[in-house]
Amino acid sequence: MAVFEIDAYSPRQIAEQVQAVGVVKARLPLLAMFMLGVCAGGFIGLGGLYSMLVFSDPSLPFAASRLLGGAAFSLGLVLVVIAGAELFTGNNLLVMAWADGKITTWEVVRNWLVVYVANAVGAFGLALVVWLSQHGDLNQGAVAAAYVKIASIKTALPFWEAFFKGVLCNLLVCLAVWMAMAGRGVTDKILAVVLPISAFVAAGFEHSVANMYLIPLGIVMSAGMPAVSPAPDWTGFVSNLVPVTLGNIAGGSIMVAAVYYLVYSRALKKGSWNS
Repeated sequence: MAVFEIDAYSPRQIAEQVQAVGVVKARLPLLAMFMLGVCAGGFIGLGGLYSMLVFSDPSLPFAASRLLGGAAFSLGLVLVVIAGAELFTGNNLLVMAWADGKITTWEVVRNWLVVYVANAVGAFGLALVVWLSQHGDLNQGAVAAAYVKIASIKTALPFWEAFFKGVLCNLLVCLAVWMAMAGRGVTDKILAVVLPISAFVAAGFEHSVANMYLIPLGIVMSAGMPAVSPAPDWTGFVSNLVPVTLGNIAGGSIMVAAVYYLVYSRALKKGSWNS
Protein backbone atom coordinates (compact mmCIF):
# COMPACT_ATOMS: atom_id res chain seq x y z
CA MET A 1 0.00 0.00 0.00
CA ALA A 2 1.33 3.45 -0.89
CA VAL A 3 2.10 5.81 1.94
CA PHE A 4 0.00 8.54 0.35
CA GLU A 5 -3.67 7.68 -0.11
CA ILE A 6 -5.00 11.17 -0.87
CA ASP A 7 -6.31 12.62 -4.10
CA ALA A 8 -3.30 14.92 -4.54
CA TYR A 9 -0.09 13.75 -6.17
CA SER A 10 2.51 12.60 -3.63
CA PRO A 11 5.72 14.59 -3.06
CA ARG A 12 7.64 11.92 -4.97
CA GLN A 13 5.28 12.29 -7.93
CA ILE A 14 5.58 16.07 -7.73
CA ALA A 15 9.38 15.75 -7.90
CA GLU A 16 9.04 13.66 -11.07
CA GLN A 17 6.64 16.22 -12.57
CA VAL A 18 8.90 19.15 -11.71
CA GLN A 19 11.81 17.48 -13.48
CA ALA A 20 9.73 16.59 -16.55
CA VAL A 21 8.25 20.09 -16.77
CA GLY A 22 11.72 21.55 -16.26
CA VAL A 23 12.99 19.76 -19.38
CA VAL A 24 10.09 21.12 -21.43
CA LYS A 25 10.57 24.67 -20.11
CA ALA A 26 14.31 24.65 -20.75
CA ARG A 27 13.81 23.59 -24.38
CA LEU A 28 10.96 25.90 -25.37
CA PRO A 29 11.49 27.75 -28.66
CA LEU A 30 12.92 31.20 -28.02
CA LEU A 31 9.84 33.14 -29.20
CA ALA A 32 7.43 31.03 -27.15
CA MET A 33 9.67 31.33 -24.07
CA PHE A 34 9.89 35.09 -24.45
CA MET A 35 6.19 35.67 -25.06
CA LEU A 36 5.19 33.46 -22.13
CA GLY A 37 7.68 35.40 -20.02
CA VAL A 38 6.06 38.69 -21.05
CA CYS A 39 2.70 37.23 -20.01
CA ALA A 40 4.06 36.22 -16.60
CA GLY A 41 5.48 39.69 -15.96
CA GLY A 42 2.08 41.17 -16.73
CA PHE A 43 0.27 38.58 -14.63
CA ILE A 44 2.41 39.31 -11.57
CA GLY A 45 1.83 43.01 -12.17
CA LEU A 46 -1.93 42.40 -12.18
CA GLY A 47 -1.56 40.75 -8.80
CA GLY A 48 0.33 43.81 -7.60
CA LEU A 49 -2.38 46.10 -8.99
CA TYR A 50 -5.08 44.14 -7.17
CA SER A 51 -3.19 44.18 -3.87
CA MET A 52 -2.57 47.93 -4.01
CA LEU A 53 -6.32 48.57 -3.79
CA VAL A 54 -6.18 46.91 -0.37
CA PHE A 55 -2.94 48.55 0.81
CA SER A 56 -4.26 52.00 -0.08
CA ASP A 57 -7.18 51.71 2.35
CA PRO A 58 -6.13 53.39 5.64
CA SER A 59 -9.25 52.16 7.43
CA LEU A 60 -7.97 48.57 7.54
CA PRO A 61 -6.00 47.37 10.59
CA PHE A 62 -2.39 46.38 9.87
CA ALA A 63 -2.85 42.61 10.00
CA ALA A 64 -6.06 42.66 7.98
CA SER A 65 -4.47 44.89 5.34
CA ARG A 66 -1.45 42.60 4.99
CA LEU A 67 -3.51 39.42 4.88
CA LEU A 68 -6.09 40.72 2.40
CA GLY A 69 -3.45 42.42 0.27
CA GLY A 70 -1.46 39.20 0.13
CA ALA A 71 -4.52 37.19 -0.84
CA ALA A 72 -5.25 39.67 -3.63
CA PHE A 73 -1.65 39.49 -4.86
CA SER A 74 -2.07 35.71 -5.23
CA LEU A 75 -3.95 36.48 -8.44
CA GLY A 76 -0.58 36.88 -10.15
CA LEU A 77 0.73 33.36 -9.54
CA VAL A 78 -2.74 31.86 -10.03
CA LEU A 79 -2.71 33.33 -13.55
CA VAL A 80 0.81 32.02 -14.16
CA VAL A 81 -0.07 28.50 -13.00
CA ILE A 82 -3.54 28.17 -14.52
CA ALA A 83 -3.32 30.31 -17.66
CA GLY A 84 0.25 29.23 -18.37
CA ALA A 85 3.30 31.50 -18.41
CA GLU A 86 7.05 31.51 -17.74
CA LEU A 87 8.00 33.16 -14.45
CA PHE A 88 11.65 33.61 -13.53
CA THR A 89 11.18 32.94 -9.83
CA GLY A 90 9.16 29.77 -10.37
CA ASN A 91 11.64 28.60 -13.00
CA ASN A 92 14.33 28.39 -10.33
CA LEU A 93 12.89 24.90 -9.91
CA LEU A 94 14.69 23.96 -13.16
CA VAL A 95 17.63 23.21 -10.87
CA MET A 96 16.00 19.85 -10.11
CA ALA A 97 16.18 18.73 -13.74
CA TRP A 98 19.70 20.18 -14.04
CA ALA A 99 20.95 18.36 -10.93
CA ASP A 100 19.58 15.11 -12.36
CA GLY A 101 21.47 15.65 -15.63
CA LYS A 102 18.32 16.04 -17.71
CA ILE A 103 19.18 19.56 -18.90
CA THR A 104 22.47 21.40 -19.30
CA THR A 105 23.82 24.41 -17.43
CA TRP A 106 23.47 26.50 -20.59
CA GLU A 107 19.79 25.52 -20.93
CA VAL A 108 19.11 26.68 -17.37
CA VAL A 109 21.00 29.96 -17.87
CA ARG A 110 19.30 30.56 -21.25
CA ASN A 111 15.87 30.05 -19.71
CA TRP A 112 16.56 32.29 -16.73
CA LEU A 113 18.02 35.12 -18.84
CA VAL A 114 15.29 35.08 -21.48
CA VAL A 115 12.46 34.74 -18.98
CA TYR A 116 13.89 37.40 -16.65
CA VAL A 117 14.13 39.95 -19.46
CA ALA A 118 10.68 38.97 -20.75
CA ASN A 119 9.19 39.28 -17.26
CA ALA A 120 10.65 42.80 -17.08
CA VAL A 121 9.11 43.70 -20.44
CA GLY A 122 5.71 42.43 -19.30
CA ALA A 123 5.89 44.17 -15.93
CA PHE A 124 7.12 47.48 -17.38
CA GLY A 125 4.54 47.32 -20.16
CA LEU A 126 1.70 46.79 -17.71
CA ALA A 127 3.04 49.57 -15.48
CA LEU A 128 2.96 51.97 -18.43
CA VAL A 129 -0.63 51.07 -19.31
CA VAL A 130 -1.72 51.33 -15.67
CA TRP A 131 -0.07 54.75 -15.34
CA LEU A 132 -1.76 56.00 -18.52
CA SER A 133 -5.11 54.71 -17.23
CA GLN A 134 -4.87 57.05 -14.20
CA HIS A 135 -5.30 54.06 -11.91
CA GLY A 136 -3.49 55.94 -9.15
CA ASP A 137 -6.34 58.45 -8.90
CA LEU A 138 -8.59 55.87 -7.26
CA ASN A 139 -9.65 56.53 -3.66
CA GLN A 140 -8.86 60.23 -4.10
CA GLY A 141 -5.25 59.53 -4.99
CA ALA A 142 -4.63 57.13 -2.10
CA VAL A 143 -3.71 54.36 -4.55
CA ALA A 144 -0.92 56.47 -6.09
CA ALA A 145 0.28 57.42 -2.62
CA ALA A 146 0.46 53.74 -1.69
CA TYR A 147 2.58 52.95 -4.77
CA VAL A 148 4.96 55.78 -3.92
CA LYS A 149 5.25 54.72 -0.28
CA ILE A 150 5.98 51.11 -1.16
CA ALA A 151 8.52 52.10 -3.82
CA SER A 152 10.22 54.38 -1.29
CA ILE A 153 10.52 51.58 1.26
CA LYS A 154 11.78 49.05 -1.27
CA THR A 155 14.41 51.29 -2.85
CA ALA A 156 15.83 52.20 0.58
CA LEU A 157 16.44 48.61 1.70
CA PRO A 158 20.06 47.74 2.56
CA PHE A 159 21.63 45.11 0.28
CA TRP A 160 21.60 42.19 2.68
CA GLU A 161 18.13 42.89 4.01
CA ALA A 162 16.82 42.94 0.44
CA PHE A 163 18.75 39.74 -0.31
CA PHE A 164 17.33 37.75 2.59
CA LYS A 165 13.83 39.08 1.99
CA GLY A 166 14.30 37.77 -1.55
CA VAL A 167 15.41 34.37 -0.23
CA LEU A 168 12.33 34.02 1.97
CA CYS A 169 10.04 35.27 -0.78
CA ASN A 170 11.09 32.69 -3.35
CA LEU A 171 11.15 29.92 -0.80
CA LEU A 172 7.41 30.52 -0.49
CA VAL A 173 6.82 31.13 -4.21
CA CYS A 174 8.52 27.89 -5.25
CA LEU A 175 6.69 25.99 -2.52
CA ALA A 176 3.45 27.44 -3.93
CA VAL A 177 4.39 26.19 -7.41
CA TRP A 178 5.42 22.83 -5.95
CA MET A 179 2.13 22.41 -4.09
CA ALA A 180 0.11 23.58 -7.10
CA MET A 181 1.59 20.66 -9.03
CA ALA A 182 0.10 18.33 -6.41
CA GLY A 183 -3.39 19.39 -7.41
CA ARG A 184 -5.42 17.50 -9.99
CA GLY A 185 -7.92 20.29 -10.65
CA VAL A 186 -8.05 24.05 -11.04
CA THR A 187 -9.54 24.59 -7.57
CA ASP A 188 -6.80 22.49 -5.96
CA LYS A 189 -4.10 24.50 -7.67
CA ILE A 190 -5.60 27.86 -6.72
CA LEU A 191 -5.94 26.87 -3.08
CA ALA A 192 -2.34 25.63 -3.04
CA VAL A 193 -1.09 28.99 -4.31
CA VAL A 194 -3.01 31.39 -2.07
CA LEU A 195 -1.54 30.67 1.37
CA PRO A 196 2.21 30.74 0.51
CA ILE A 197 1.84 33.80 -1.71
CA SER A 198 -0.30 35.72 0.76
CA ALA A 199 2.26 34.82 3.44
CA PHE A 200 5.22 36.32 1.56
CA VAL A 201 3.34 39.51 0.77
CA ALA A 202 1.98 39.87 4.29
CA ALA A 203 5.48 39.39 5.71
CA GLY A 204 6.95 42.06 3.44
CA PHE A 205 9.33 39.81 1.51
CA GLU A 206 10.79 40.84 -1.86
CA HIS A 207 9.87 39.44 -5.29
CA SER A 208 12.01 40.63 -8.20
CA VAL A 209 9.30 40.48 -10.87
CA ALA A 210 6.69 42.16 -8.65
CA ASN A 211 9.21 44.93 -8.00
CA MET A 212 9.62 45.42 -11.76
CA TYR A 213 6.00 46.58 -11.71
CA LEU A 214 5.62 48.24 -8.31
CA ILE A 215 8.78 50.34 -8.14
CA PRO A 216 8.62 51.94 -11.61
CA LEU A 217 5.01 52.92 -10.97
CA GLY A 218 5.95 54.37 -7.61
CA ILE A 219 8.72 56.40 -9.26
CA VAL A 220 6.55 57.88 -12.02
CA MET A 221 3.59 58.47 -9.69
CA SER A 222 5.80 60.38 -7.25
CA ALA A 223 6.02 63.27 -9.70
CA GLY A 224 3.71 66.07 -8.61
CA MET A 225 2.95 64.45 -5.26
CA PRO A 226 4.09 65.54 -1.78
CA ALA A 227 7.71 64.51 -1.35
CA VAL A 228 8.49 61.30 0.50
CA SER A 229 11.79 60.45 2.11
CA PRO A 230 13.68 58.77 0.69
CA ALA A 231 12.29 59.57 -2.76
CA PRO A 232 12.14 56.47 -4.99
CA ASP A 233 14.39 56.73 -8.06
CA TRP A 234 15.89 54.52 -10.76
CA THR A 235 19.19 54.09 -8.93
CA GLY A 236 17.25 52.76 -5.95
CA PHE A 237 15.31 50.49 -8.29
CA VAL A 238 18.52 48.85 -9.52
CA SER A 239 19.94 48.67 -5.99
CA ASN A 240 16.80 46.77 -4.97
CA LEU A 241 16.56 44.50 -7.99
CA VAL A 242 20.12 43.15 -7.81
CA PRO A 243 20.04 41.71 -4.25
CA VAL A 244 16.39 40.68 -4.51
CA THR A 245 17.07 38.73 -7.72
CA LEU A 246 20.07 36.98 -6.16
CA GLY A 247 18.01 36.21 -3.06
CA ASN A 248 15.17 34.83 -5.17
CA ILE A 249 17.62 32.50 -6.94
CA ALA A 250 19.03 31.26 -3.63
CA GLY A 251 15.61 30.75 -2.07
CA GLY A 252 14.09 28.90 -5.01
CA SER A 253 16.99 26.94 -6.47
CA ILE A 254 18.74 25.97 -3.23
CA MET A 255 16.14 25.95 -0.45
CA VAL A 256 13.45 24.24 -2.54
CA ALA A 257 14.80 22.66 -5.75
CA ALA A 258 18.12 21.40 -4.38
CA VAL A 259 16.59 20.18 -1.11
CA TYR A 260 13.82 18.24 -2.83
CA TYR A 261 16.29 16.84 -5.35
CA LEU A 262 18.37 15.42 -2.51
CA VAL A 263 15.29 14.10 -0.68
CA TYR A 264 13.48 12.51 -3.60
CA SER A 265 15.39 12.26 -6.88
CA ARG A 266 18.82 11.35 -5.48
CA ALA A 267 17.33 9.00 -2.90
CA LEU A 268 15.18 7.35 -5.56
CA LYS A 269 18.25 6.62 -7.68
CA LYS A 270 19.79 4.86 -4.71
CA GLY A 271 16.60 2.91 -4.11
CA SER A 272 16.20 4.26 -0.59
CA TRP A 273 12.74 5.85 -0.96
CA ASN A 274 9.64 3.82 -1.64
CA SER A 275 6.71 6.18 -1.03
